[in-house]
Amino acid sequence: MNRRVFFASLLGFALALVTTLASANPFATGGISAAIGGPSPKYVFFFLGDGMSSSQIQATEAYLTTINGGSARVAEDLLRPENRLNMSKMPVAGMQTTYDSYALMTDSASSATAFAAGIKTQSGTIGKTPDLTRSVKSVAELAHERGMKVGILSSVPLNHATPAAYYASVDSRNAYNDIAVQMVDSGFEFFGGGGILASTGPVDIWDYLTAHGYEVRNDRASIEALKQQPRDKVVAINPVLLGGAMPYAIDKPAENLSLAEMTRVAIANLYQPRGRGANRGFFIMVEGGKIDWSGHANDAMANIGDMLDFDAAVGVALEFYQRHPQETLIIVTGDHETGGMTIGHATTGYTAYYDVLLGQTKSYEAFQNGPWKTHKAAHSEGYDWTRPDNLATTPAMIDLIEEEFGLAWDDLSVFQQERLEDAYDVSMAGQNRYSVRDNRALYGGYEPIVVTLTQIMNERASIGWTSYAHTGVPVPVFAQGRTAGVFSGFYDNTDIAKRLAQVMRLPSLPVYRD
Repeated sequence: MNRRVFFASLLGFALALVTTLASANPFATGGISAAIGGPSPKYVFFFLGDGMSSSQIQATEAYLTTINGGSARVAEDLLRPENRLNMSKMPVAGMQTTYDSYALMTDSASSATAFAAGIKTQSGTIGKTPDLTRSVKSVAELAHERGMKVGILSSVPLNHATPAAYYASVDSRNAYNDIAVQMVDSGFEFFGGGGILASTGPVDIWDYLTAHGYEVRNDRASIEALKQQPRDKVVAINPVLLGGAMPYAIDKPAENLSLAEMTRVAIANLYQPRGRGANRGFFIMVEGGKIDWSGHANDAMANIGDMLDFDAAVGVALEFYQRHPQETLIIVTGDHETGGMTIGHATTGYTAYYDVLLGQTKSYEAFQNGPWKTHKAAHSEGYDWTRPDNLATTPAMIDLIEEEFGLAWDDLSVFQQERLEDAYDVSMAGQNRYSVRDNRALYGGYEPIVVTLTQIMNERASIGWTSYAHTGVPVPVFAQGRTAGVFSGFYDNTDIAKRLAQVMRLPSLPVYRD
């Protein structure tokens, strides 16, 4: 082959490769519009696992493998379909960066604003530019203006940071009453899951809801009845809440609906035309909010429980997709990672022991509000924190640790026992041998004995934690359905909203209110 023929062949190969890559990644050439083609998706689901990244996904799948009779140390077991999450089996995958305008570690208000409105803003701000001078509209609001119905679901309060970004614009995420007013003003057809914070002042939100045509339901029977008898505007609040949020899935009371069950209700309520003419579709945002809360508290079992409930909600959307494959788009991602969860720990090397997790049957929250509260009340009088063996010489606490976490005192290392002694002292008496500052770093403001127990249990399973806050790692994105391919690649969190607006044929983001 002469040189001219060789280079001609090489050029042809290069052009073919570029064409192949461009077809796999539509943003390489021609932009998103060239990749869409045909009608826009009619039914759009956006699932947001608050605090969820790759570590939470892998830990949950390792746990699934264990409870299904396999081993988290065997690849063949980990790869079995029944041990995989719905989200990780979706055909399209991408990765997004999570930082906000001024922080590598974003908060949920600024990250939700990125997903909802396609702009960066500062931590703590919802639906406004970083300088707080302009407000922006969300994809949910734009979809609603186009005639689509909208549902907003969360396992935490409905006027918390993430759901708020889809209908509100405020300087501070803590302006709960103002956010709730904007929630009502949105006119969205369905809200469901948690409660409403600051609901009685300065505006009484319950009266405001009634005045604006909303029906509030807060028991299982009446909420599930919406599947057969939908309402134009409804707020479905679980009957049992803690701090305005649904209890952790691991502690779920029978009278509550799970996030998956609430998603099924939302679909039924929004899908039916109800005699109002053509069905113009819906946009549903579902937040697994307590994945984040359990990450802050360094409780892997509570985290995994809410991951499973969140993924079950994804499964409900996938069931809907099977009935409407040409009209449905499902996107799943997280807003940031929480807690610095790692798969592996210095004490376990390259081996995983997820069966250790099976010893914990309730969340840190339920343990703290139940057995621990009772124990402290019974043993706090006359407590002397200067003694070096308070916990070791309290059989009731030794038994409680084994009953609630499956940790036998004599099986713990000396270092682990010392950590528990120190945590027990400060939980019982408010102080130990360390300074207030050191204890703040050690326990992050959580109940010292409780967070130390979950940390040690997780370490023994081979799960580590580095923080009580958010971390700045990129987060995976999964997609399936109509135009799902446009969510492949590596991009910024704001691009999710921008691409979503384009595939839904909404105005280009950002869209300012003024």
